[in-house]
Amino acid sequence: QVQLVESGGGLVQVGGSLTLSCTSSEDTFSGTPMGWFRQAPGKEREFVARISSSGITTYYGDSVKGRFTISRDNAKNLVYLQMGSLAPEDTATYYCAAGGWGISPREWTSWGQGAMVTVSS
Repeated sequence: QVQLVESGGGLVQVGGSLTLSCTSSEDTFSGTPMGWFRQAPGKEREFVARISSSGITTYYGDSVKGRFTISRDNAKNLVYLQMGSLAPEDTATYYCAAGGWGISPREWTSWGQGAMVTVSS
């Protein structure tokens, strides 16, 4: 069972930036695509971004395109989500995911416990 642990969540002002990190226990991390999703209270889990195992290919949800950047460090078993130009609608619990590729949460097999991000005005 892969263990994923997110960190870096917190409170940030509108227009600010925040970077989330996710560490993986998987021995084959460098061969595994990774993703980020988010879930706001009362809403369904939403695809945010994904990155190929090599880090070369990335894909973003429309709501974060141009503002968020996903990256990874395979030597450290880490994946990052750099978030910029944050808005109140970005407030959510952000989840790291592994073992999938699509934009549906059902396609991903491993999840972290989540990191809360609150954007205040």
